[in-house]
Amino acid sequence: MVVQSFPRSATSLRPHRSRWRAWLAGTLTTAVIGLGALPALAGDPFRPTNPHAIGEATEATFKAIFYEGNYTAAQRLANQAIAAEPGEPMNYAIAAALDYLNQDLDALLSKAQQTQSAAADLKATDPLRGHLYTAVGLFLEGAHVLQTRGLARGTPTALRMLQQVFAELEAAEAISPNDPELSLLKGFMDLLLAVNLPFANPDQAIGRLRQGYPDYLSHRGIAIGLRDLQRYDEALAEANKALAAAPDNPDLMYLKAQVLFLLQDYRGSLPYYAAALTYADQLPASTVWQIRFEECRAQGTTPEVCSARASSAANSAN
Repeated sequence: MVVQSFPRSATSLRPHRSRWRAWLAGTLTTAVIGLGALPALAGDPFRPTNPHAIGEATEATFKAIFYEGNYTAAQRLANQAIAAEPGEPMNYAIAAALDYLNQDLDALLSKAQQTQSAAADLKATDPLRGHLYTAVGLFLEGAHVLQTRGLARGTPTALRMLQQVFAELEAAEAISPNDPELSLLKGFMDLLLAVNLPFANPDQAIGRLRQGYPDYLSHRGIAIGLRDLQRYDEALAEANKALAAAPDNPDLMYLKAQVLFLLQDYRGSLPYYAAALTYADQLPASTVWQIRFEECRAQGTTPEVCSARASSAANSAN
């Protein structure tokens, strides 16, 4: 018998995360999602016309983490891309995001600073992307500040860095206000802020995201924002669109399972939790734990038992 009285909120699915930590993790991931462009021959995923050329190693890393949801491969490919294409800031940014997930904070800081350095050099030849990557590098460094100093001591510094982030985004917008990559990145950030700040306008942020590209990222971002705004029917429609564009991505399977759970369609969510778990070997351990916990909850089991089961499965996998 499936329990029908679960709280209807996304945060109820995350028993061991504060709302701020969940917001930070989501924003950090989406910041990196908004990066990069692929070689003209392979096709820039953000710009169907007038692509920005980057090396093939960067393309492979991007595809692994964002299209396939393969974090294990992305870790290896990001290191290879840094060696092969050391002037490309996207590679350092992806590596930094993976360091954040692995809680390697020293590596996170180093990669955040390398992202900024490479982005500064890129401004001479590609100022739009140079400003975008500078923004992301600053954001990554701000994440390090919060992780190492804590909220009380770290927030003033992080907020100052956030002002710099938006200054860099504004500089990029002055160059090309309708650029799809810019729309994706800025739309993600604006929507996440709108979810957490009552005076912000989420619909404006969603409109910005709809100008982004590729589809599996823009629809994913909109679905996450609508989920957190508790607009679950709309979130489900966006999750379906994202999955149609990247049908083998376990992050998207998991996202759809979450939305169905929040719609109280617990039975309907189970196949998507199960499908995501078939890719457990390529996902971060913390994500796998969370999927197992939520799948157990959708089966009607208490949080305490589900937590124990998820931890036991994690220990067995190790």
